[in-house]
Amino acid sequence: MSHKTVLLVDGSSYLYRAFYGSSDLSTNSGEPTGAIFGVLSMLRRLLSKNNPDFFAVIFDPPGPTLRMDWYKDYKANRSKMPEELVAQVGPLKDIIRALGYPLIEVPGVEADDVMGTLALQGSTEGHHVFIVSGDKDMAQLVKADITVIDDQKDVIWDEQGVLTKFGVKPSQIVDYLTLIGDNSDNIPGVPKVGPKTAVKWLTSYSSLDSILENIHELKGKVGENLRHFVDKIPLTKKLVTIVTDVEIGAQVSDLKIKSANLVLLRSFYEKYEFKTFLAELDDDFRSEDVKINDSTIQADYETLFTKERLLHWISKIKESDLFSFDLETTSLDPLEAEIVGLSVSVKGNAAAYIPLSHNYQGVPTQLDILETLESLKPILEDCSKTKVGHNLKYDYSVLKNYDISLNGIAFDTMLESYVFDSSVARHDMASVAARYLNLKTTSYEDVTGKGSSGIGFHEVEIEVATKYAAEDADVSLKIHHDLYPKIKRTGQLESLLSNIEVPLISVLAEMERVGVYVDSEMLGEQSKYLESCLTMKEEEVYENAGESFNIASPKQIQELLFDKLKLTIISKTPKGQPSTSESVLSELASEFALPRLILEHRSLSKLKSTYTDKLPTQISSLTGRIHTNYHQAVTTTGRLSSSDPNLQNIPVRTEEGRKIRKAFTASAGSTIVAADYSQIELRIMAHLSKDENLMGAFFDGADVHSVTASEVFGGSVSEVSSENRRAAKAINFGLIYGMSAFGLSKQLGISRVEAQEYISLYFERYPKVRNYMDSVRGQAKQDGFVETVFGRRLYLPNIRAKKARLRQYAERTAINAPMQGTAADIIKLAMINSSRWLIEQDFPATLIMQVHDELVFEVKSTAVKEISKALGEIMGSRGMLNVPLEVTIGFGDNWDEAH
Repeated sequence: MSHKTVLLVDGSSYLYRAFYGSSDLSTNSGEPTGAIFGVLSMLRRLLSKNNPDFFAVIFDPPGPTLRMDWYKDYKANRSKMPEELVAQVGPLKDIIRALGYPLIEVPGVEADDVMGTLALQGSTEGHHVFIVSGDKDMAQLVKADITVIDDQKDVIWDEQGVLTKFGVKPSQIVDYLTLIGDNSDNIPGVPKVGPKTAVKWLTSYSSLDSILENIHELKGKVGENLRHFVDKIPLTKKLVTIVTDVEIGAQVSDLKIKSANLVLLRSFYEKYEFKTFLAELDDDFRSEDVKINDSTIQADYETLFTKERLLHWISKIKESDLFSFDLETTSLDPLEAEIVGLSVSVKGNAAAYIPLSHNYQGVPTQLDILETLESLKPILEDCSKTKVGHNLKYDYSVLKNYDISLNGIAFDTMLESYVFDSSVARHDMASVAARYLNLKTTSYEDVTGKGSSGIGFHEVEIEVATKYAAEDADVSLKIHHDLYPKIKRTGQLESLLSNIEVPLISVLAEMERVGVYVDSEMLGEQSKYLESCLTMKEEEVYENAGESFNIASPKQIQELLFDKLKLTIISKTPKGQPSTSESVLSELASEFALPRLILEHRSLSKLKSTYTDKLPTQISSLTGRIHTNYHQAVTTTGRLSSSDPNLQNIPVRTEEGRKIRKAFTASAGSTIVAADYSQIELRIMAHLSKDENLMGAFFDGADVHSVTASEVFGGSVSEVSSENRRAAKAINFGLIYGMSAFGLSKQLGISRVEAQEYISLYFERYPKVRNYMDSVRGQAKQDGFVETVFGRRLYLPNIRAKKARLRQYAERTAINAPMQGTAADIIKLAMINSSRWLIEQDFPATLIMQVHDELVFEVKSTAVKEISKALGEIMGSRGMLNVPLEVTIGFGDNWDEAH
């Protein structure tokens, strides 16, 4: 007989352990994931530690089971599974199957009986069986080759372990349980007979049968209780006995872990935002040999080494309605990147790679890079030759280094994925190909290696580079042909893609290439100033705390606030520790000085490390300017984000933040001009709700907060007090973000009753705002998404959730997302329209930054007045909303002065 190991896991037990032992982990959209993450983590640790030959995860089935037929009150005391756990069961099982783990769930049969049957089968076949469960019922199965592992308590129940734990042998466990019953399953035992009495009787008489034969010897109340209970013993014994011969439909030999479905796993990990698992999965993708189905990906891509073949492909491209292309370069920074090669693809599974500057020993002769690009330039610059690619903003910018202006960008598959569904986490080519084509693509690190042992793409052998690069062009075209028809069939998404997202590609690329001048000396002085501020703030923190500690350490802050000072724990980390996040400290800061001081220290420290210290290091040696990277496909609402540096997070309301903005200056002879939309989201609310009173305030050009204060609190606009205007402003902005009476009361420092009265008065004066909010919630529940004015869809997976917290968050998002998303669309249109005007007029100005609702230009000083007038007209176009858009325009020598 073989002697292999069998590992059987009680999946239902793991599920509850993970749910009640985890933090309130959820996705950004509020979908609960704590139990899923917890079970997967436990299974990974278990397999890593044990490495079994056979393995299965066993779950209790939904609905009634055998024992409920035998005893109607079986488990009647169990509460219903929480809704937030119910929502995680199906996804968990899907992921377990995608991992290749055998999962068993037998209708009408409890997991205990399935494990018992498999354990006995494995033992009979000569294997050593390990059952992972903390259920005491499992102890009855223990023998020489069946062991129970309670991994929660790190306890192993072998034969001696059972005796030590329960005081009886495994063979006596059924009798032991029959005597004491099982409260957790609502199985009756002998009244007043607990574990001590049961152990005493079984030690004296060996078995329940022997006890019953000598029942007359048992004295006192417990003996009398047993005599009264005799008729019930057969049922109780049947209920506590694990069935070991149920029909499962699987043998132990079937329980082999299969290869994981990496494509499916990626989609699950993206959906549930398991970043750690995703990173490990990327390693799995890279560690495997790339195996691509020939029916999906053509494996014999052509490498172009001769002018004849290049001209052949140029002719093929000219004959095509659409072609895709992709650059391979030496750097992710487009300003510094040099072209190594270029791949193209046309419809019909045809793709080719043109190596241009690979450099390694024995490299074949390649086409001349400048001559080749000169041959391709007419096609690349031809507006009538439509092109598709993935993240073409990068290719556009790199081609500019070679004096090629990429025109005819018709589609970008990264943006197609983003426009189709912005709620998914990633829009890189590998993720999009996996999601829509069920295809695993070759990764960059597959061909270059990673880390210190990695090589540059120019060192990759051309044969290997061809498979990778041509595949990129080929897959991009395939994604487009799959995804674009879906976009065309979905609302206004085609218009959104064609009129906003795709035209924005070149605008962003040009803006990034121009960059912005930053005064490094001024930032150096600010760093010194912030250093002194931090020192003083540290002393203030230590004095308030009564001790010194590491302010940068969440653990030490946690110990100080929650262990020593006993402040209220507001939320916990994924590991179950009290959170010290900014939101938690902000809430505590309303009552306690120390959290406020820690937040102030954090803010100063972040400004110094992220901006005043780092910005000078990000100045390009080529241009002397900073070139941020704008991302179109990150936020769910359509807002742009930026990185290296992140311009969106520079504070505008603090003195320190304004000082950083002072360092963003114009070059000699130029002026910074900032054009900012005023109260744009409130104007969008007026447009969407069509409330006459709210629209009237904007048409009259009045101060909308004073008008609201006048409407809510009475009196004329001129009589509105600063306090009432402040309250009206809080209501105006708070309601569009779903603020409750509780939130308003905290913000204004008033009672919840008073805050509710303010809100009620507001809705009396603006009834169509309430109607809009009610209708958009209802529409979202019906459709599962909301839309912006321009048709951008924002999906809300939890809008029908039974858990109130998740549903209410989704409802708040349903109200606010159309406003945020519409504002994003409007600012993007403003960027496109203003950039076109500058080009058409050959105007001496350049768009250099976009931050929130603001566009920043560098303008020849003599043209400031003219551009200010033009921007007011371009950005304030009345055609977009039913109310006027107000644009505030300022100018100065630096960004701060322009406000």
